[in-house]
Amino acid sequence: MELPFAESYKIKMVEPVQRSHRHEREQWIKEAHYNLFNLRSNQVFVDLLTDSGTGAMSDRQWSEMMLGDESYAGASSYFKMKNAIADITGFEFFLPTHQGRAAENVLFSAMVKEGDMVPGNSHFDTTKGHIEFRKATAVDCTIDEAFDTTLDHPFKGNIDLEKLENVYKKYPAEKIPMVIITITCNTSGGQPVSMQNIREVSELSRRYGVKVVFDSARFAENAYFIKIREVAYADKSIREIVREMFSYGDAMTMSSKKDAIVNMGGFIGFREEELFQKASVFNIMFEGFITYGGMSGRDMNALAQGLYEGTEFDYLETRISQVGYLGKLLKDAGVPVQFPFGGHAIFVDAKRFLPHLPKEQYIAQSLAVELYLEGGVRGVEIGTIMADRDPVTRENRYPNLEMVRLAIPRRTYTNNHMAYVAASLINVWERRSEIKTGFRIVKEAPILRHFTVGLEKI
Repeated sequence: MELPFAESYKIKMVEPVQRSHRHEREQWIKEAHYNLFNLRSNQVFVDLLTDSGTGAMSDRQWSEMMLGDESYAGASSYFKMKNAIADITGFEFFLPTHQGRAAENVLFSAMVKEGDMVPGNSHFDTTKGHIEFRKATAVDCTIDEAFDTTLDHPFKGNIDLEKLENVYKKYPAEKIPMVIITITCNTSGGQPVSMQNIREVSELSRRYGVKVVFDSARFAENAYFIKIREVAYADKSIREIVREMFSYGDAMTMSSKKDAIVNMGGFIGFREEELFQKASVFNIMFEGFITYGGMSGRDMNALAQGLYEGTEFDYLETRISQVGYLGKLLKDAGVPVQFPFGGHAIFVDAKRFLPHLPKEQYIAQSLAVELYLEGGVRGVEIGTIMADRDPVTRENRYPNLEMVRLAIPRRTYTNNHMAYVAASLINVWERRSEIKTGFRIVKEAPILRHFTVGLEKI
């Protein structure tokens, strides 16, 4: 008989999690002002809030932590990380940062100024936040197919070249500091970008004198999809694909809490020394000296090791297969999800799930709260609350996609947990007509409000 699929790791340590009753969860979420970020971790049974920094490190990563060099300047851990980044990405120059948004803060401080236009494929929350904080504008150039969750398109993260060129034609090059290619594209459902699209975006940008910057948190997962969905790359290794992807860029930001499988860490990669030197000033101001950048030596060691593990095909196949397993359970039950399934999460289409709720009542947030009440499963809203208000009019922005993201930590949960999550959401699906009202906002921050927003039930 054909051998069934099995995980490419075995479990060496476990962490207990607590079950709870619905009446307890009702009280907890009310005290949290219906903001899932405000819940305590022991009030959550299966935590799919994020895949960022929540994965399980390997025995080799833990071993590397014991070898960390905590020297303030010139630590051996810095050079270990530098060599790993150069080997895997091809970027010779780099700056360590404590996480991805810190990398954005440093790089954008060196590149983005008031009045600039920054095109890309569905910029994620912190990316857009850093752009708008500098009074610049993020321009979404994602292909239209990404916004139809029923459509089977292999690369829904692709940038629409016509939309991008329209930006290049409309504004002078000095007003466009970069185009951002997010791999994979989180906001559109963890969707990959094809190598052909990356190459074409790079060629177009070169003609207009615009730099190409990768938001690279899930670059290895993107490489996996290129390998299995783009025929020309079927026989290429993951690392060969990664090197080619980054060869088309001028810089990259990295939240290493994703594909490098660490609890904390990030970096910026640079093609040119001039931009590296310019950004170094901001790295020293915001993060720390350029050879530690807000990271301990032990974390740099674990990150370097994680980059190698995260670009192994067997690991990626295991990880992405688990995401697909949850997606199939939901899709087979009729639950509307973004299809095809992404690399790090399943995205539930809240508009199709709760079509009777008005958009002003925050549909995706309403669904995320219901899922928590049903089974103690914590997801996150990727919708109107996260989209924030227009920085000029201060009116709510209503995105094309209103999603609940179920982000799966790496090497952390079993497929039994995925079956539990699916059953919880299917139960909500079966009683969806009973969900009559959503929420209103009672307090919010002026930017990135979703982290701290306070809500009340209508």
